Amino acid sequence: MPSAHRTLVWFRGKDLRVADHAPLRDAAAAGEVIPLFVLDPYFFAPTRARATPHRIQFLLESLRELESSLARLGSQLLVVRGRSVDVVPRLAHRWRADRVAAYGWVAPVGRERDRRVSEQLRVPFDLSDGETLLPPGSLRSGTGRPYAVYSAFRRAFDRAALIGAPQPAPRRLPPLPAGLEARTVPVPTCESLGVPINPRLQSGGEAAARRRLRRFLDGPAGDYHRARDRLDLAGTSRLSADLKFGTLSARTVWTAADRALRSTAARQAFLNELVWREFCHSTIFDRPELLHEPFRRDFTGFPWRDRKSWWEAWVAGATGYPVVDASARQLLAEGFVHNRARMISASFLAKHLLIDYRRGEAHYMRYLTDGDWANNNGGWQWAAGCGADAQPYFRIFNPVSQGRTFDPTGDYVRRWVPELARLSNEHIHAPWTAPSDRLEGAGVRLGREYPRPIVEHRAARERFLALAKAHFSRTTKRGTELNDRGTES
Repeated sequence: MPSAHRTLVWFRGKDLRVADHAPLRDAAAAGEVIPLFVLDPYFFAPTRARATPHRIQFLLESLRELESSLARLGSQLLVVRGRSVDVVPRLAHRWRADRVAAYGWVAPVGRERDRRVSEQLRVPFDLSDGETLLPPGSLRSGTGRPYAVYSAFRRAFDRAALIGAPQPAPRRLPPLPAGLEARTVPVPTCESLGVPINPRLQSGGEAAARRRLRRFLDGPAGDYHRARDRLDLAGTSRLSADLKFGTLSARTVWTAADRALRSTAARQAFLNELVWREFCHSTIFDRPELLHEPFRRDFTGFPWRDRKSWWEAWVAGATGYPVVDASARQLLAEGFVHNRARMISASFLAKHLLIDYRRGEAHYMRYLTDGDWANNNGGWQWAAGCGADAQPYFRIFNPVSQGRTFDPTGDYVRRWVPELARLSNEHIHAPWTAPSDRLEGAGVRLGREYPRPIVEHRAARERFLALAKAHFSRTTKRGTELNDRGTES
């Protein structure tokens, strides 16, 4: 390929790194490189940015580090405002690029954007797979259909996956070609977009991501299979936002964990989580309608209820169930929720309160730093019982027993619900069961410092089961087999 070959490398929010970045590395090997980031109003208009403040903060930090990294390599990130579908074709033509290279997106909004960009480009548009470990849509059952069950997907993944070694960053990049004309702007600040800075968020950027990966592998990773569900321990990787924004590639995380974890159980448990991520992305790739509809068709038209006071209590962390309230407050405070707490909270909203899981899904997408359409949707549909390979709808989490099992020291609740901090482990997950003298000694007056439960667990469980049984009997010809007693965990 002649050295004059000129590539516009389009960075776009899921690939904010210079290491293991195939479009950048290939462009550098081919000739001239023009790194571009577009401040598309779909994400960066002030009203849009304010709607997702935690992700915007993390993204801008990561973008500023990408800008610095490219400068150290000898290049420059060009930041331009405008609609991507207009900006990219126009600049590719103006800058006489021979091709445009980028990483593909799994999410429907990205795929539609790429279709429109491709239609307007006069040069090739080369999209690399890299958001996931395997190309989305590449795994199929024996009948050629997408998988609906994780275990079968995992077996197919194990047969097909040959995870290559991540590639290092280019040692040098060529300087920008002379004579480029564009109305570039600085990387915006949170203040300029009207986004309040949250000092409790984890730091964005490739360097911080690599430190998190190393801390995890050197620390809690070895006991991951036992500690990952414990709310009171720092037993997880906290790499979800890095995978979301591509400050680390999925194969960087996979290969590092595969090599570093000596415990077979810990390694398998962690890699399983990465394959679950693959499953969620593959499911959305094949069934984009799931961002609006339940996977299980018999859930269509489910009679969700809309009780404003219950919704507001769940959002604010004032349901009277400490582990549910702790998860709600953690989300608002630091843009993150432990996965076990996410499951408990989502189950409580959908099954105890009978509120449409899509409302909870949207609320989480507003505040999660790691908010990803595929992962978030997969998790919420799983918890509600209507998703691919979901827990049975009649399995209903008991928030008290879940708290006692996964927060046995009560430290998670004490951190996020400090008004209960002086209660004993015996009562911290069910303060209404504490004798009055214990409550008084802990400075807790139910209904004052901390609310009484807004619903009673057993009654709420029975209400959901009865409603579900009636709904499914109407929406299926033979009805749905139901364990009338229900199960709880």
